[in-house]
Amino acid sequence: MLALMKKVTRATPRMWGPSIVGFGSYRYRSAGGRELDWFTMGFSPRKQALTLYITLGVEHHAKLLAKLGDHTTGKSCLYIRNLERVDVAVLDQLLTAAVARQAGRKA
Repeated sequence: MLALMKKVTRATPRMWGPSIVGFGSYRYRSAGGRELDWFTMGFSPRKQALTLYITLGVEHHAKLLAKLGDHTTGKSCLYIRNLERVDVAVLDQLLTAAVARQAGRKA
């Protein structure tokens, strides 16, 4: 996952807290007006599943998610229990699309 996210983000990974590896950064503004720096994309190897953090949400990538394989989602998270049960080429396309969407947001 480290190599794949490095490739699609073209960013150096860094730790965001004790368990999230994040790539890139941007200024996030919440609905309440609070601002903070956050990563463009990240992952955490959690006990239940590998958690991928997809900024701007996963709902924008429904077509790719349908082809991905065994996974579940949250608002901005993609949960993969077993990486062998997903199509890594589709995952690459999904992450690339998510980074492009984020870059468009910054413009």
